[in-house]
Amino acid sequence: MAETPTAQLYANDGTLKGEVALDPAVFGIEPNRPVMHQVVTAQLAAARSGTASTKTRADVRGGGRKPWRQKGLGRARQGSIRAPHWVGGGVVFGPHPRSYRQRTPKKMRRIALYSALSARASEGAVKVVETIDWAEPKTKLAKGLLEAMGVDGKALVVLGRSDRTAHKSFRNLRGVAIVEPGQINTYDVLWSDVVVFTTDTVGSVTGGHAFEVSEDDFTPDEGGDA
Repeated sequence: MAETPTAQLYANDGTLKGEVALDPAVFGIEPNRPVMHQVVTAQLAAARSGTASTKTRADVRGGGRKPWRQKGLGRARQGSIRAPHWVGGGVVFGPHPRSYRQRTPKKMRRIALYSALSARASEGAVKVVETIDWAEPKTKLAKGLLEAMGVDGKALVVLGRSDRTAHKSFRNLRGVAIVEPGQINTYDVLWSDVVVFTTDTVGSVTGGHAFEVSEDDFTPDEGGDA
């Protein structure tokens, strides 16, 4: 039987409180690298605007009259000054507005997300913070929390809709991205070096999963006061 994945649990001031058990169905699977690659590629492709456009010889203005007569001048025959080989003429095989979206079924996106989270959990890069109930939003508090947890580099902070104070505190930090549990995606997880959850969001990574964190899932640190 596979070992249940765990993450370090911190207080909202960065004090280590112990460990919390993670859902093995989300954080404990074998990462599927090909599926993660395909989903991330599709996500980046869907972000392209696809608005690049060029004019063909039918779209360029002018060129309705033959430049010179067909014979008798010793020059090559020409039918329009808007032909592709003329300066200012139409473009052959140029880009036109299109959609770059690729089809990624929901099951594939779910496997890719769980694979990315499992990879981060196996690296010890998933951390959980108790409910952030700061009295007022302060960037200094958010920065101090990340430093106390040893978060160095890019961080993905998963907050609930009710965590308005925390959201305002983290939003001005460079290298920090904030998402809600239902909006987390594979690219964001792989982009970040550390994924930070709260005790309210760690059990609801996706809307379709109903894993709930209970008191039995918490293991207090021997040196803490939990």
